Amino acid sequence: MDGATKKPGTGGLHMVKLCVGTDTVEELADWREEVRVKRLAAGLDPRIHHVTRMWPRRADELLDGGSLYWVVRGLILVRQKIDALEEAIGEDGIRRCAIVLSPDLIRTEPRPRRPFQGWRYLAGADVPPDLNPRAEAESELPAEMRMALLQLGIIGR
Repeated sequence: MDGATKKPGTGGLHMVKLCVGTDTVEELADWREEVRVKRLAAGLDPRIHHVTRMWPRRADELLDGGSLYWVVRGLILVRQKIDALEEAIGEDGIRRCAIVLSPDLIRTEPRPRRPFQGWRYLAGADVPPDLNPRAEAESELPAEMRMALLQLGIIGR
């Protein structure tokens, strides 16, 4: 676990999702803040949430300390604690699930992940550890370089 700390909630259940439209964790943070400010200005709930079509069948397990792990350019790089799952009715009248997330972005050890649609469960034993502050410098590398160094075993797990 070079440069990483203990895995969070390794006994629990988590989710993993592709972070489409952003190339860095910083872009994700900026986008989340922009959405929060716009929602607040419009008098809407400013909490950070991600709306998904499918309601998790294992909701109780996710709410027991689970996090949403974001895949950014082919790597799991960051997570957000799942605070709640709430009903969200779309403009089309269809019931969806709003995954309410903690605003804190917690960087993780980079972990390669192939593309997939929607979200997937991630068992606690399979989650990447959180980065310690010393490892933050490695997390600033461009995604392609980080992936190449990971594959070569130069930076690690």
